[in-house]
Amino acid sequence: MTNDVLNALRHDINEIDSDLLVLLAKRRRISHGVVEYKIANNKPIRDEARELALLEKLIGYGKSLGLDAYYVNNVFQTILEDSVLHQQAMLQKNLNPDALSETHRVTYLGGQGSYSQLACHKYFSRRPGKLVEIGCTSFDEITGKVENGQADFGLLPIENTSSGSINEVFDLLQHAQVSIVGEVTHSVEHCLLANPDTELSQLTKIFAHPQPFAQCSRFLQGLGDLQHETCDSTSSALQSALNTPYSAAIGSAQAGKNVGLEVIKSNLANQSENHSRFIVVARKPLQVSNQIPTKTSLIMSTKQQAGSLADALMIFKQHKINLVKLESRPTPGNPWEEVFYVDLEANLAESQVKEALEELKEHTQYVRILGCYQSESLQAVSVNT
Repeated sequence: MTNDVLNALRHDINEIDSDLLVLLAKRRRISHGVVEYKIANNKPIRDEARELALLEKLIGYGKSLGLDAYYVNNVFQTILEDSVLHQQAMLQKNLNPDALSETHRVTYLGGQGSYSQLACHKYFSRRPGKLVEIGCTSFDEITGKVENGQADFGLLPIENTSSGSINEVFDLLQHAQVSIVGEVTHSVEHCLLANPDTELSQLTKIFAHPQPFAQCSRFLQGLGDLQHETCDSTSSALQSALNTPYSAAIGSAQAGKNVGLEVIKSNLANQSENHSRFIVVARKPLQVSNQIPTKTSLIMSTKQQAGSLADALMIFKQHKINLVKLESRPTPGNPWEEVFYVDLEANLAESQVKEALEELKEHTQYVRILGCYQSESLQAVSVNT
């Protein structure tokens, strides 16, 4: 094969890729018309039975074209997820026209290249409008700017599949005067980043936020006696590595490229599937349609007597409300007392949820609703491939 033939083939592939993008954009526009019908007729945004039938049909057709089922399923699962999340975001904007403006001022931890910035872009990519980014150096600063009106939204990492819950954020939610209005899960791909021509064997120091240090602990143990220096964000860790000879930082490959660092080792996390969940907070709560999957988060303090927590949790079971997270944290100023953070698959507008929360007051010292918000944790339909 000559070079001219190779270039011609690549040209054809590029044209096909461009055609695919045009078709994907057309598909999304059509799906926007579908959501208008669903809003008008109070239909659920997601129809899993239709998704399953569509995937089975597409997989069968793909096989006739010589495409394997796994490939077709993966491609269209991604397309369907994008369609559902965009339709849900449109429904929420329709329900909260005054709260969701054309400009989104968003605070998050760190600056350019931080994982929080990447999660911010992912969440607001489905919410049309101008994004104004405000990097912060602490979680308190993030919520503080939302509380005083300097920002419309704040993004807070709350848990990771490898290192678990981020306790500082749970503690902050006990007193911060904000409401949870959204969530987003972002894939975290940790790399070891250093100045060009730096070898792994030359390193004497590694910079990182405490969370990446925890999530990559097994890899770091294998490096021996290197100095670990914690930073307030991944972006500040990158800058420190850039300015410190024979050092490295833990961050994403793209973040390193943005500041001039190169990847010297990838796939550092203890778990191959490493994801962080972020919550989005605002000054005021948003209404959430009963047409979309919804979560409600709350904190509660149970009475100091045997069985009080069990009695409180039983209320959710009796009202058939699924509890998806229970986290305990110390109560500030009250030694040996705990406050419980609870995530429910529930919408505050539902009658059984209102009844459950009323009953909950009888078994607790106090209950505070942190937010009712659109769930973006979509479970893909299972297809036999």
